[in-house]
Amino acid sequence: MLIRLKNKDTLIIGDFALKCVIGENGIKSKKVEGDRSTPKGKFTLGKLYFRKDRENKPKTKIKTKFIIPKMGWCDDPKSKYYNKECTLGKNIKCEKLYRKDNIYDFLIPLNYNTKKIIPYKGSAIFIHLTKNYKKTKGCIALKKKDFFILLKLINKRTKIIIS
Repeated sequence: MLIRLKNKDTLIIGDFALKCVIGENGIKSKKVEGDRSTPKGKFTLGKLYFRKDRENKPKTKIKTKFIIPKMGWCDDPKSKYYNKECTLGKNIKCEKLYRKDNIYDFLIPLNYNTKKIIPYKGSAIFIHLTKNYKKTKGCIALKKKDFFILLKLINKRTKIIIS
């Protein structure tokens, strides 16, 4: 299965066109940490992270993991944990995954800058939820109903093309 980002506001997957929003500075092929852009390229997807205290495990063919209160994603380019899941409170600068605002009730990390991690190339690029289609810091965000459609269609071999 292949997901394509079309016109910076639509994810095309199979016969479905899902409205989405991307980083406020658009798509960049030379993304850097903090530039508020969505990386250009073809990427595989990580596992689904979700808040089991708010939602039941959804039906999906990808691996899942519960989000717990001390869970984060390191966005500190100087850290050995850069662009990886981490634990809050270890003097690591990171994006908190257990949030009040519900945008991370479900999220899927893109495997961007994850194999041979390059500091300052960008981190914490997710597909996550939105309520108002407000531009992101570089992620792709969908309404919950569309996220659930996506979850039913993807599998561990799914790739996303952002161009």
